[in-house]
Amino acid sequence: MDTATLDKILTRLAEEIPNYRVPVVDLIAVQTHDPYKVLAATILSARTRDETTAGAAARLFAKAPDLAALSRLTEGELARLIHPVGFFRNKAAYLARLPEAVNTLFGGRIPDSVEELIKLPGVGRKTANLVVVVAFGKPAICVDTHVHRIMNIWGYVQTATPLATETALRAKLPDQYWLTINSMLVAFGQAVCKPLYPHCDRCPVVQWCPQIGVTPRRVPTGPAVAGTRPELRLISWNVNGLRAIVGKGFAEIVGQLAPDILALQEIKAHPEQLPKEARELPGYHAYWLPAQRKGYSGVATFSRREPLAVRYGMEVAEFDGEGRVLTLEFADFFLINAYLPNAQPELARLGYKLAFCRRFSEFAADLARQKTVVVCGDLNVAHREIDLARPKENQQSPGFSRGERAWMDRFLTAGFVDTFRLFHPEGGHYSWWSYRGGARQRNVGWRIDYFCVDADSRHRVKAAAIHPEITGSDHCPVELLLIAPLPS
Repeated sequence: MDTATLDKILTRLAEEIPNYRVPVVDLIAVQTHDPYKVLAATILSARTRDETTAGAAARLFAKAPDLAALSRLTEGELARLIHPVGFFRNKAAYLARLPEAVNTLFGGRIPDSVEELIKLPGVGRKTANLVVVVAFGKPAICVDTHVHRIMNIWGYVQTATPLATETALRAKLPDQYWLTINSMLVAFGQAVCKPLYPHCDRCPVVQWCPQIGVTPRRVPTGPAVAGTRPELRLISWNVNGLRAIVGKGFAEIVGQLAPDILALQEIKAHPEQLPKEARELPGYHAYWLPAQRKGYSGVATFSRREPLAVRYGMEVAEFDGEGRVLTLEFADFFLINAYLPNAQPELARLGYKLAFCRRFSEFAADLARQKTVVVCGDLNVAHREIDLARPKENQQSPGFSRGERAWMDRFLTAGFVDTFRLFHPEGGHYSWWSYRGGARQRNVGWRIDYFCVDADSRHRVKAAAIHPEITGSDHCPVELLLIAPLPS
């Protein structure tokens, strides 16, 4: 996309934006020009929905209207005030350290430059740029996930991370848009160009948009026409603790994804330990295979369609007690929800994992002789070097060892297809990131979550995607659109 086309888009959006909800940080800036409040609200807003940020900010500012009052609150008190924003304990620690840092480094004054702001606890470049723009009205380019995502959808940049997008926009974006681009695209991204299934059917700039990498929402068009081939939306997600993710907007995320089948791994709970909102999703039948050991492993599958049969495990007691393979049979396919073992540091559990994988291959192949098989889940293997950000440093790491990759080679060669690679042959796409070192923000990740189908059924695959914009776990959801067969 050239700058002339971008001018048309942004001019049209400037007319449209007043009809959208204002991002919470901009709203706070309208209510007060206090840089402290803008900074604190921006710290709270990271990986948090606007309505949650607004509530937490109101509670915080009622107790701490300025830095002096903030300094009198303990970290524990701050955590209680700002809960349930994302990573609230980390943010409470940042806020607790903020007054001393501002006093020591800047004489009690909130600084107005990116270079100074990033010296404060909890302030990265995105936060710093946003504070510079919103609190001080100075030119800066704040790139959050909306700006990064939409600029790549438009093809104005071709970048893998928000930091790379910021660098590209600094070199390319006309100066008159620096102050407004973030608030404009955040509002547009929340209202229309959503991370999941954007509303292209009502987009005011769709005529100029190349829709790069976009899967628009499905718009109801009336009764199904005889002979058409509807698709099923299948979602797989390692939630790393279902109880933990319930407080991070789990039900809302499922509502946005609107899957026909939702396969979860590493639920780490038995159904009776879960709150109702996790145990009973409206409109779904729920099937559970928890591990015998509480707080460990486990899988669950939610389906709008009631299956013909359900298989719990692979009929091997040694493996089935860990709650790793749950299979639903439908009229035209099997859905295998799998959470394969981790080989563990020093490859301590590699032998167990490879034995499990051999039995898993046999199990899937047996089913594929009957009808279509869809395998989904966390396979705990990055198959090729493009499936992780740092292959050279991880040659014998669990998940990328020679033995695990060789098994994946055999699994695919024996008759299964990695559906994501049918549509995305390039690298840079990951589904798991370490919690350490800002790996997710820097996109230093691994692709270890898959949808695979038997080779004879690859014609039924319409699309496959990864959704890194969805947080709440160290994994993100992966998706498959499966076409239903024509009636015979």
